[in-house]
Amino acid sequence: MNVNAPMELLGGLSPAAFMRRHWQKKPLLVRQAWPGVQPPLPRAALFDLAGSDDVESRLVQGDGAAQDAGWRVRHGPLSRRALPPASRPGWTLLLQGLDLHVPAAHAMLERFAFLPHARLDDLMLSWASDGGGVGPHLDSYDVFLLQVQGRRRWQVARVADPAAAAWRPGLALKILRDFHSDPDHDWVLEPGDMLYLPPGWAHDGVAVGGDCMTCSVGLRAPAADALAAELLQRLADDSDADDDDQAAPARLYRDPAQPATGTPGAIPPAMIAFARQSIERLLKRADALERALGEVLSEPKPRVWFEAGTQPQPGRGLRLAAGTRMVYDERHVFINGESFRAGGRDARLIRRLADTRMLSAADRARLSAGAAALVGDWQRDGWLIAQLEPQPEPEP
Repeated sequence: MNVNAPMELLGGLSPAAFMRRHWQKKPLLVRQAWPGVQPPLPRAALFDLAGSDDVESRLVQGDGAAQDAGWRVRHGPLSRRALPPASRPGWTLLLQGLDLHVPAAHAMLERFAFLPHARLDDLMLSWASDGGGVGPHLDSYDVFLLQVQGRRRWQVARVADPAAAAWRPGLALKILRDFHSDPDHDWVLEPGDMLYLPPGWAHDGVAVGGDCMTCSVGLRAPAADALAAELLQRLADDSDADDDDQAAPARLYRDPAQPATGTPGAIPPAMIAFARQSIERLLKRADALERALGEVLSEPKPRVWFEAGTQPQPGRGLRLAAGTRMVYDERHVFINGESFRAGGRDARLIRRLADTRMLSAADRARLSAGAAALVGDWQRDGWLIAQLEPQPEPEP
């Protein structure tokens, strides 16, 4: 992708200009960002999908004027009978991770490949009857809101201190208590319009007229403490796997110089030093942190399962399965929580696969025998899917 070329999706801004001017700085409304956009699936199919155990779905019913128990949330799976009539106002159906189940939704998400795959999370679809919404709230991550059917009114306001935001008590949703009546922006989005919001901007979207579909492209924003915990656990697991049984006793705490103590509740300084050295030992290993980070970032989402794939067929291009996550750094490629060393031409080709989620038949043929065997294993595991063979041109 040429990040300096204008993009209709971004209102004529290039991805580079959008990232400089708007990313995590200020909202952007783009009229007709996607002319002629179509919902990734029709309403009836959406309602049917909400009943699947494999899909994360929620039913939100509420009254924006209510101050206490006016909002109710029910988590899926949701049978068709569990959903109110489409004509009843004030309710919303949310389907998370639609890109994992609907190819058209996955294709929509790929339009945002000017962002790192490590940051892209998923595509959520919201269907709402007239007046439906989820209440005024704010997110800790960036979001692109693409209107694909019907109309939705968005009121947007900057929050000076998101950490100090006050929420309505006793509700199943985090709804802002003091979303003021004079927002910074008040827009009605038509099909094809898109709104980008940085983290910490309060917003309230309400369907106007019903049969309203909005696709939300959400971004991953790992919390520092949670990420540190994941990394340390993976570093420790890798260390246990690499060390043999003879080395294990050397890593046990020993205190031959520990004197008798009259204060048994006090933690010995030597034990504190041992704990600090244990952490430092994990971090000192070559590429340990980078490898652990790549493995964490490429871990598939919950509820993602891969069906056994086919045997590799030479001469066929490949694409990543919808649930596959693949990233890389200078020395490694990471796919679905596993790391591999790569260099030279193989590294360039595998990185192209990660960037474009495609590996052409020509590029596949250029892989070394070892890399080709590895790619074949990924295909057998269902992480890669063979492209359909090109169809012959019709005869005149």
